[in-house]
Amino acid sequence: MALRTTCIGAYPKPNYVPVTDWFQVGHDATDYNDRVLNTWANAQNPEARALLDQATQEVIADQIACGIDLPTDGEVRRENYVHYQCRHFDGFDFEGLTRRVLRNGAYVSELPTIRGKVASRGQSVLVRDWQIAEKAAGRPVKITLPGPMTISDTTADEFYRDPEALAEDLAIALNDEVRALASAGCHHIQIDEPIFARKPEEALAFGTRTLAKCFEGLNSDVTRVVHMCCGYPNRLDDTDYPKADQKSYVRIAEAVDGLVDEISIEDAHRHNPQALFEMFSHARLIVGFVKVASSQIETVDDIKRRMESVLTSLPPDRLIAAPDCGLGFLSRDMAMTKLRHMSEAARAF
Repeated sequence: MALRTTCIGAYPKPNYVPVTDWFQVGHDATDYNDRVLNTWANAQNPEARALLDQATQEVIADQIACGIDLPTDGEVRRENYVHYQCRHFDGFDFEGLTRRVLRNGAYVSELPTIRGKVASRGQSVLVRDWQIAEKAAGRPVKITLPGPMTISDTTADEFYRDPEALAEDLAIALNDEVRALASAGCHHIQIDEPIFARKPEEALAFGTRTLAKCFEGLNSDVTRVVHMCCGYPNRLDDTDYPKADQKSYVRIAEAVDGLVDEISIEDAHRHNPQALFEMFSHARLIVGFVKVASSQIETVDDIKRRMESVLTSLPPDRLIAAPDCGLGFLSRDMAMTKLRHMSEAARAF
C-alpha cells in the first residue's frame, strides 16, 4: 500500500496575501515589529479576509494536486505561527514589546509580552480557519497550534517568571481551542513543539505533561499530533544555522511516544540514526523526506531510498511522509515540485 502523505503547516503565501511571514524579514527587532506585528492589523478588514479565504483555497488545491492526502490550511492568515494564537488569549501585550535574543543567538526580535494571567477568551480563532480550509479541500484538513513551551520561548514573560507555571496556563488555554476545533468536527489537530528538541530537559520535566493537557477531553476519533522540528534557518540555503542537537530526539522519544497518536520529526535536513525509529512503538511517525530550507530538489529515487531505509524499522501503516517542517521559505514552484516527488515516492510502497 502507498504511504500516506501530509504537510506540516506553512505553505508559500500567494503574493496578494496582506500578511507578512515572520521569516521573510530581516532578523532585526525593528524590522520584525514594523513589517510583521504592526501590519497584521491591516489584514482584519472584510476585503483582506476575502483574500485570505481565496489564498486558503489555492494552497489547499496545490497540496491536493501534488498528491497530499492530508493537507493543512497553509497558515496563510498567520504572521507568525505562535503570535497568531497569542493575539487571541488574555495576558499578552502586543503594544509594549520586549527585545529578546532568541534561538541560541540566531536572531533578535521584539516580542509580545506576557503581563497578566494567560487565559482563553472563550472564542476560537481557528475554527473558522479550519472550516474554510476543509470546505475547500472536500476532505479532512489538519489544523496546527503552537505548544506551551514554544509559546513561552517565543514571547517575553514579565508576569509568571516561572516557565512551568506559564506552560500550565498556556496548556489550559490551548485546550479550549483544541476542544472547540474538535467540537466543530476537526479530526486532525497538531501541536507544534519544536522547543522540545532545543530544551529536552524542560520537555521531560514538564513539557510532555503540558502537551498531554492540551489534548485532554478529546474523543478517540480525533488524531492528536505533535510536531518537533529542530529549527528554522535565517534564510533559504543557509547551511550554518544552529539547529537543535539531533540527539534530543533520542532523549525525548520514549517520553513522547504514546502521549499522542502521531509524532512529526525532521529527517531530510540530516538523517536520524536508524535506532531512533525503533524507539517509537506506539505512535505513528511523520517523517520529513524533503528539506524545507533548501532550493535543492530531491529526486523521487532519493526519497524512495530513504523511505526504504526507515521502513526497515517501521511498518508502512506507522509511517507517514511529510516535509521536514513548513514550506514557507520556498517558492510555490519549489514547494510543489518537492511535494510531487515525495508523493510519487510514497505511492511506490
